[in-house]
Amino acid sequence: MTDDTPRHPAISLLIVDDHPVVRDGLRGMFESAPGFTVLGEAAGGVEAVEKAAVLDPDVVLMDLRMPGGSGVDAIRELTRRGARAKVLVLTTYDTDSDTLPAIEAGATGYLLKDAPRDELFTAVRAAAEGRSVLSPAVASRLVSAVRTPAPRNEPLSAREREVLALVAKGTSNREIARELFISEATVKTHLTHLYAKLGVNDRAAAVAVAYDRGILG
Repeated sequence: MTDDTPRHPAISLLIVDDHPVVRDGLRGMFESAPGFTVLGEAAGGVEAVEKAAVLDPDVVLMDLRMPGGSGVDAIRELTRRGARAKVLVLTTYDTDSDTLPAIEAGATGYLLKDAPRDELFTAVRAAAEGRSVLSPAVASRLVSAVRTPAPRNEPLSAREREVLALVAKGTSNREIARELFISEATVKTHLTHLYAKLGVNDRAAAVAVAYDRGILG
């Protein structure tokens, strides 16, 4: 008798932190849980970029402040190289000077190290699927940082809501255009309009504000 239950491939990880004890703890946590595999570790941003190129993980768990190259610089370089890996920041810092640069550099999500084990597992799964993940404290800071005096009571159109929902799932402009049977130029126009209505400048901030205002989820 065969088992016909579909099996999903394990999510592969690269753990980046300058503290060996933290790396050991994270490795043990993920290796003891089903559905994850740890491909390697790095102690700094420079090493993280090099190992990501070789190991090609699904998700990079990235600390930010490290003597061997900052996490933000590493995220920016991975984004520049078009790396397949999604970056989930895992740090003790939630100040505006840490969160905003990391998100702007291309991080898919941002969690604090005091996050519960199950929340971390859920965040890694979400990041692997390209969905934005923000801890409540970080989301609150991000929303506060992107708020502007611009009018905020103009509702999104039905199409703008559709585009925003797909953005929240990590869908690219090209994929959104294909999904909604519109051109990429039209997608960009919808994004420009919904950014203005939400008072934001990028996709991650739009998703954060949309959740905060109850437009999503």
